[in-house]
Formats: sequence, C-alpha cells, structure tokens
Amino acid sequence: MLTEKVDKIADKIIADKISDKRRALGRGLDTLLPGGLRPAMGPSVLPNGGPNATERKPGEEVMQLRLEEIAPNPYQTRTRVDENYLAQLADSIATHGVLQPVTVRPAAGGKYVLIAGECRWKASKLAEKETIPAIVRVVSDQQALELTIIENLQREDLNCMDQAKAFQRLSEEFRLKQEDIAVRTGANRSTVSNYLRMMRLPEPVQEKLREGSLTFGHAKVLMAITSEPTLIRVAEQAVEGALSVRRLEEWVMHLTSPDRGVAAPVDKPQVDPNVKQAQADLERILGVRVTIRDMKGKGSITILYRSLGDFDRVVEMLSGK
Repeated sequence: MLTEKVDKIADKIIADKISDKRRALGRGLDTLLPGGLRPAMGPSVLPNGGPNATERKPGEEVMQLRLEEIAPNPYQTRTRVDENYLAQLADSIATHGVLQPVTVRPAAGGKYVLIAGECRWKASKLAEKETIPAIVRVVSDQQALELTIIENLQREDLNCMDQAKAFQRLSEEFRLKQEDIAVRTGANRSTVSNYLRMMRLPEPVQEKLREGSLTFGHAKVLMAITSEPTLIRVAEQAVEGALSVRRLEEWVMHLTSPDRGVAAPVDKPQVDPNVKQAQADLERILGVRVTIRDMKGKGSITILYRSLGDFDRVVEMLSGK
C-alpha cells in the first residue's frame, strides 16, 4: 500500500512538472523591456533553449563571452544552491556544453553582469570552461531584478522566503506598488501581498519556510496569529506533526476565535508510530524530506525536493532505474 502511494506521488510530480514548464509567465514578460533593447553583436549564434527569462528577442544574437568577464548577479533572489545539482550540471556542461545561453548586461570596463543563468555560469567554472554563450541586454537595475525574479518563478525551485525578499526589494528599492509588481512579474496581486506580509514573520518561522519544512500555504495561515510566541510555537508543532495546511487552519481558527479570549496552548499532535517510521524510512532512502499525513488509513505522501538534481534522482529511484 505504501509503495503504491509513493508511485502515485511520483506520477503526480512528473505531471505537475510538465504542466509547470508549459505555463508561461507571458503577462510579466510582455510588460518587461517594452523597448530600447540593443542587440548583442557577436561571432557566434547558438540555438535558443526553453522558455525562460533568457529567451531571445527578435534581432538578438548570442555571443561567446569569457567567464572571467562576467560578474555575479547582485539581484539574485535565491540564497541557496544545491551543490549536488551544481556538480551534475557541471558534468553535463563538460560533456555537452551550455545549451541555454545566460543573460547579461554591460558593465564598466568592458565587463558584464549576470541577469539570469547563475547556476550555468558557476557550473561552467566547475567544468573549467573558458567561455559561455550569452545574450547581452541593456537594462536598468529594476528590469534586471524583474528578469531575475521571472527566471526563478519559472524554475519554481525558489523557496518562498527568497521569493518574498525579491518582491520586497522591488517594493522598497524601486518604490513599486503591489499592483505594479504583480503586472511586471506576472503574479497575482494577492500573491504579491501575501509574500510581502511574510517578511514580517518571526525569524524562526522564516527559517522553516526557507528550509521547506513549512510551505507558502502554511505561512498564509500562520499570519493570522498576532502573538509572536504563539505563532512560533504553533509553527514548530506544525512541523513536528507534519500538519496539512487544512489541519493547521483548523488549529489557528480555534486559537484566534473571539469567544476563546487568550489563545490556549496547542496540544502536541499524536503521530502513529508506524507512519512516523515509514516517513523516516522514505527520507533515508530518497534523501529528501518526506511528509506522510494519515487520517484513519487515508491520506497523502508529500516529497519535498530542493533542486532539479533531487527531482531527477527521486524520479529515477521511484521508477526503478
């Protein structure tokens, strides 16, 4: 029964990932860089890759730039990069080269600064490459940050706190209203609002969101708690009990009900020892965080992967390869 559930989860992950890749953030890209693009002239034109922030515009060409001429992206929104994934990407680049060009913008002294493709740039260094294919765009600081956010939204491996920080930078550094951020990044206004509110969560809760033990859905529920000590305690118990968003919502509604007055402490959730052991076994075998939610023989198994490398490895293991 447990194996069948794991197989179903694997099928769902694959289906969702294919669906996600097809989902375009066209609204954000259409409003980004409406004009003033200067095509990059260079000797080498390479085929363009998949749909992301580095997709070529009409008239743009791809140049081969030396890695030492490119500086890292100061607006990078991801704070954590999986080292295993980076090593696997470096092996692929060593064998096949960089199939998808990075995007850069000109800097002083004939140098360039990354906009999108930092993992490819770092992996190319690990693979001891001298050059990398790049699209050169002349953009403002704000547009560079927007492109970085859009690329990471499309990759969907950005943890929710990094995403919240990115929206906060657009709001504070460039004085954009929530409506403007939504239009320019292709996100819903309510989503932008919730991400910005997450920046006010206590640091212990933010850390759980960064590591993936709590999700964006959990965060939205937790933000209804006004007492910081209670919020931290509930978040910790939600992680310990592997609570679903719905179950957490029930608890929070109970805590914040007006007729209860001061919020009562939450009882520590009871987890079936067999379920807990199965969860630990799956985490040990797959090497990623696994959450099993069981309700009298019915429930779900959730596999949380931190990188595309983790995703590929888990899918291979679940498919018996």
